[in-house]
This record gives sequence, C-alpha cells and structure tokens, in this order.
Amino acid sequence: MTPAVKLLDKLHVSYLLHQYEHDESAASYGLEAAEKLAVDDNQIFKTLVVETENKTLAVAIISVGNQLNLKSIAKLLKCKKVTMADPKRVQSTTGYVLGGVSPLGQKKRLTTVIDKSASHYESIFVSGGKRGLEIEIKPEKLANITNAIFAEISS
Repeated sequence: MTPAVKLLDKLHVSYLLHQYEHDESAASYGLEAAEKLAVDDNQIFKTLVVETENKTLAVAIISVGNQLNLKSIAKLLKCKKVTMADPKRVQSTTGYVLGGVSPLGQKKRLTTVIDKSASHYESIFVSGGKRGLEIEIKPEKLANITNAIFAEISS
C-alpha cells in the first residue's frame, strides 16, 4: 500500500479507499477520478506543490474544478510570489509522481493549506498516493494530520 494509506492506518484514522482503472490518456487526473467514482468534481481535491521565491515548498489542496490563486497562497505563506514547483522536485520531496501526489505520507512534511470550500463537505477525496487511488476523508481529519489551515486559495 502507499505511504498515505499506511499513515492513516498507523494513526487509526477512519477513511474510505476508492480505486478505479486509470486511463493514461486522461487530460485531468482529478476530473477522471470524479467521473469514474461518480462524485461531484467539487468534492475531489487535487494536491498542488508551490515554491516560494526563497525556494521553500508548500502544499495547496483545492477542488479539481478550480484554479489555484497564486497571490492568495503567496500572501498566506508571507511571501511576494509563488510558482508551481518543478515536477522533479515535487517527486523527490513528496515521494509521489504527478497525478498521484497525496497530501498524506509525504517524505518531507510541507506547510499545507486546504481551500476553505473543503469544509462544506462531510468528506472529501484526495489522492491516495498513486493514479487511480483516492482517499475519502473528513476535511478536519486531513487538516489535523497535515497540520493544515483552511483558507480561500482558489478562484
């Protein structure tokens, strides 16, 4: 199993695991998950890694139907500007491949911000650590495990 699932089991956190056959030609991993799991795409959240101007990485968790507001996350991280992190650095820091980056069980714990919209749901879906694997979890539990804050970071 993935480091994300192992972490949840180790912490005795309740969650549901959902698997589906990933299509390599899918244009959007998150929208593919929503379609294959028959879940509203607003309830599926993607894990994005950003880099600050001083090369610090942070995690932003937003609904797959939304765009990350870089100015909002930069302000929260108390910096002038953030960019999307280099995919190779994301993989080496988190231990996950793009399209399968989970906010849970990363090699290095990063500052994490969850879009406030997640708190509107009883549960949300986040990557389980590989393409085709989603973890359904209560947003508050995800925030507790990742030491995350909730804020408006999408547009």
